[in-house]
Amino acid sequence: MSRYKCIIFDCDGVLVDSEPLGNQVLVDLANKLGANITLDYAFKNFKGNSLQNCVAQIANLIDTEVPTNFIDQYRKLSYEKFKNEIKPVEGVFDVVSNLKIPFCVASSGPETKIKLNLKLTGLLPYFEKNIFSCYTIQKWKPDPAIFLWAAKAMGFQPTECLVIEDSIIGVNAAVSGGFDVFGFTAHDYNDELKDKATNTFGEMLILPKLIDSKS
Repeated sequence: MSRYKCIIFDCDGVLVDSEPLGNQVLVDLANKLGANITLDYAFKNFKGNSLQNCVAQIANLIDTEVPTNFIDQYRKLSYEKFKNEIKPVEGVFDVVSNLKIPFCVASSGPETKIKLNLKLTGLLPYFEKNIFSCYTIQKWKPDPAIFLWAAKAMGFQPTECLVIEDSIIGVNAAVSGGFDVFGFTAHDYNDELKDKATNTFGEMLILPKLIDSKS
């Protein structure tokens, strides 16, 4: 039996396969401003960051000002893309439907985005009452505040929780908050999670066995 009493999932890239979609929209908008970046660049530099940080990075790549409506444009276009193309991470339904301990989602995205993507992928019923957004507390990873808030709200100490993350920023946030963290490496483009995470795994379906092995 696992020693963990609660699982805290990141959302993008862990529960829903939204990273390629959202990053492509960022790339397209940035390139219209002259950034001349690729999707690979976005994966390596934007993954796990707050949208504000991504916009700041884009500002350093262009010769003009980032439009004041850039984030609004991004939200509109990305939500449209999510509605048409988003899918759950393979195997995640089997994982969450069979977990025997409490679990929740803690994400850097707005709560509206988290709920939309969970609804579109059929995952919302599993998380509806346990959704934690960085926008609510106005603190973003690598600050561990989102994970500390989620743990406290769920009724557990950090040492009783396991965080599931797919970005180095998220892993660092969890570690600095005193959590064990498993890095999901399906899209670990920089091969950087293994040196920081408590454990790593590349297929969602093996997560339950890894959890149970930590007794």
